[in-house]
Amino acid sequence: MGDNIKAPAPGEAGSLRHIAFIMDGNGRWAKKRGLPRSAGHAAGARTFREIVNYCGDIGIECVTVYAFSTENWGRPAAEVRSIMKLLGDYLTECEESADKYDIRMRFLGDLSRLDDDLRLRAEALAERTKNKRLCLNIALNYGGRDELVHAFNRLAGEGRRNITAEDIEGALYTAGLPDPDLIVRTGGEMRLSNFLLWQSAYAEYYSTDVLWPDMKPHDVDLAVEEFHKRKRRFGKV
Repeated sequence: MGDNIKAPAPGEAGSLRHIAFIMDGNGRWAKKRGLPRSAGHAAGARTFREIVNYCGDIGIECVTVYAFSTENWGRPAAEVRSIMKLLGDYLTECEESADKYDIRMRFLGDLSRLDDDLRLRAEALAERTKNKRLCLNIALNYGGRDELVHAFNRLAGEGRRNITAEDIEGALYTAGLPDPDLIVRTGGEMRLSNFLLWQSAYAEYYSTDVLWPDMKPHDVDLAVEEFHKRKRRFGKV
């Protein structure tokens, strides 16, 4: 999947093809309002739909969202169930509308830990939409370190020797996708939280104090504006 998307050349410093979002702040948003954390995730899901659609409207080719990390299994069981229900609801929407909106779905992470129904639906949706326009990547049961371990084990299992960076890239969950040009984190934190560790080597990082459920298209515009002010040298002068 995704083999028709090529990584941007280092000289294309002004291009913005791929935005990745660390959707942080759902719990704090709910706490400020005296609501359960599940209400924050529900509000965040509504924001997710709006922001993904807006990215498509402004010509972004590829959007990646950090939906559920490998560490998130440590949250209370009720919270995990609420997140998985929201994911299931979104899959239902996509099954009905992905063709209409020309969205290509891809799921990054180890899906084997999901329940069978959710996993099979995700895999089927990814297969059915693989030739669409806007690439939406949902990082689900994803961790950057886990991804690298998975890639190394895959290459070792194939008997590879003298492994190159290109070999590793081809074994990642993101194989065939461009690296993110811009990583946006909401909620004011200043860390990657184990997200796209390999792929973010030359990404621009933007943090906003806006909590994810409050994120609006205008906030995306601010991040894009800041991106275009940066000079991306890719290690060169």
